[in-house]
Amino acid sequence: MELLSNYPPKVILALGESFSGNKDIFDWLLDNFPELAAFSSSVRGSTEANDWLMKNKYYAFSALDQAVDGNESAADWLKKYDYTLELYLVDACNNKQEAIDFLNNNDFTVISYLAQQINKFRDSMVYDHHKMHF
Repeated sequence: MELLSNYPPKVILALGESFSGNKDIFDWLLDNFPELAAFSSSVRGSTEANDWLMKNKYYAFSALDQAVDGNESAADWLKKYDYTLELYLVDACNNKQEAIDFLNNNDFTVISYLAQQINKFRDSMVYDHHKMHF
């Protein structure tokens, strides 16, 4: 059950750009793909966005956010429900070269780009967040 592959590449590119602080792109996501806007906000530390994801049954996006931050239970949840591509994203966000190579060599360069954008954001920020636990 893949999640990110359900979106056109240009939408994933827009999601990636939302991490650079582009308000116009974020607003476009909010209007057209509110779950992606909430995911972006959640990755950036918004507990309200994570609450929205859970309330609206976007559990996989919440788990993905937490797995990127190293939550093993969230990664196990993604694995249990066969979110394979998302697990590659998690590993790419954590600079695992094997995952980066897989994404780049198997027509998932847009997912690799998303990982790069998340990493750029994470590398530029220092924040304390308290997220839901899986």
